[in-house]
Parts: sequence; C-alpha cells; structure tokens
Amino acid sequence: MRKILVTGADGFIGSHLTERLIQEEYNVKAFVYYNSFNSWGWLDTLSKNILNKIEVFASDIRDPNGVRVAMKSCDAVFHLAALIGIPFSYHSPDSYIDTNIKGTLNVLQAALQLDVKRVLVTSTSEVYGTAQFVPITEEHPYQGQSPYSATKIGADRLAESFYRSFGLPVTIVRPFNTYGPRQSARAVIPAIIIQLLNGNNEIKLGNLTPTRDFVFVKDTVNGFIEIAKSEKTIGREINIATQSEISIGRLAQLIIDIINPEAKIVQDQKRFRPEKSEVQRLIGSNKKLKELTNWKQDYSLEEGLRETIQWFSNKENLKQYKAGVYNV
Repeated sequence: MRKILVTGADGFIGSHLTERLIQEEYNVKAFVYYNSFNSWGWLDTLSKNILNKIEVFASDIRDPNGVRVAMKSCDAVFHLAALIGIPFSYHSPDSYIDTNIKGTLNVLQAALQLDVKRVLVTSTSEVYGTAQFVPITEEHPYQGQSPYSATKIGADRLAESFYRSFGLPVTIVRPFNTYGPRQSARAVIPAIIIQLLNGNNEIKLGNLTPTRDFVFVKDTVNGFIEIAKSEKTIGREINIATQSEISIGRLAQLIIDIINPEAKIVQDQKRFRPEKSEVQRLIGSNKKLKELTNWKQDYSLEEGLRETIQWFSNKENLKQYKAGVYNV
C-alpha cells in the first residue's frame, strides 16, 4: 500500500490526512476539486517541502472518467470527497445525491475495475441520528435526519454492497465530530472561535443542549491510517470516537473561558435545525477500533481546543474566514 489516492484532499480532514501520509513517506496522489482559480484548497497552505512531494490531480468526484484516471496505479484509496454542510442540504439535496452517492459509486466502480487493494469510504456519525443507546456502536440503527445524513447512509450501503457482491476490500470509516485547524466555519467550534477572536462579546449559536463526541483531527487521521494498516478491518464499518460527550453550551463556555471570559452566548434562531432534524445526542463507541487496530486517543478535548485556537489566532489563518457571515 505504497501509493495512495486521497479524494477530498483539498478539504479539512483530507488535507491533514495527506500531510500525515507524506510525513510517513507514502506516495500520495491528491484528488482535488477542479476550479478556474487553480486552488488546491487547504493543500495550498502546506509547506513547500510537503507540497512538492504530492501529486495533485484536479477533477470532479462526480465524473467517473476523472475518478478512474486518477486511481490508475494506486494501491489504495481514501475516499473523503463529499458535501458535508447540513443546513445547505436542506435546500440543495440534489447536489448531495450527485456528490455523496454518485461520487462514492464512481470510486467503488473504479477501484473494482483497477483491482485496488484497499478502499476506505468515509462515513459520518450523522448516519445514526439521535442516539437510541450509548455509546453508539456500529450496530446502531441508521436514521436519516437530514438530506446530508441520508446521502451518507446511501453511500455507506453502496460500499457494503460492493464488498458483499464483488469482494471489493472496502472499509467504512465513521468519524464522529472531528475538529481542528483548517475546519470550515460551518462547524460549531470554528464558528465560536472566529467570533471570539474577532472581538465579538455576543457569541451567536443555535441549540445549546445537543451533545457531541468531538475528536481532534490528528486522532481522526491516525484512525484512518491504523484502519488501513489492519487486514482485520476489511468488510467492516468502524467508528472513530472518543467515547465521551459534551453539550454545545458547555463546549462554547470552555472556549469562551480560554479566549474571552467576558463574552456571552446569544441564541440565534436561524442557526437552529428543524426540530425533527436535530440530532440530540452523539457519543460513539471506539471498542471495535481499539480491538482491530493500534489506535489510541492522543489528544484530550482541552488539548485539541488549545491547538485549534492557536492556529486560528494566526492572523493569516483567521483572515481566510468571513467572520460576519453565518456559514451554511
């Protein structure tokens, strides 16, 4: 497994994964979204020493030919390319079907045709919906509480079908709420940090009561790599979780205490999900991950938050975000 294709390499988790794979001396081809600006997303911020070792392939995950050409001569594919914003999926579900379901199908078909040795398909804890029991194991029922989660459920089941029907060596990797440097402002932790660092004394948030299982991005990336190293993970779906939870309100207060204890939380109705769409509780089991791999959690929530805040505190990083805009 020396040459690896990473789809979505220009994104948050994908860029961290690409960087880590290069550091571990893998040969990496980064599949990025083609655009007229010739932007490689977050890969553009990596050091020249790292970037010069990456083979960048610009295309569109929705295009089967582009995916197939990109995957030629690769031993493994880490498929992370997806649309992930939940509010955006409420009014543009077609684009989620095209990207998340059709894009995954393109990856699976190309991998089957090219006899790729390992295929890691990225899922999400959102496929479980509100926890019916905790900690949430991989046997938990699925519940499509948003068009986004519904498309990820569809993509996961397609991946399972290619393993069962054709013997494709697929693993479904299911990170819980990953956070860290480079994350989109659509996510709650960057949304809080950006408002605070821009001097806001009133921090606008939506529902404060839901709980989440937050995983620092370096622990998530380590999970991907350890899963890929283990033959025992083929044909399985595996959570990457800390097996702990915190409410959004408590999380926000932790960040406020670090950056500006004088700030107050203000609830903004436009940031609320529809009632039946809100996932009230997520806390994942990491038992299977630990049983099948050598993964361990290296970062506590506080350690991860401090490293994330430090990154956002760099003015060059912060200016890439639109502080006054609610990102959907």
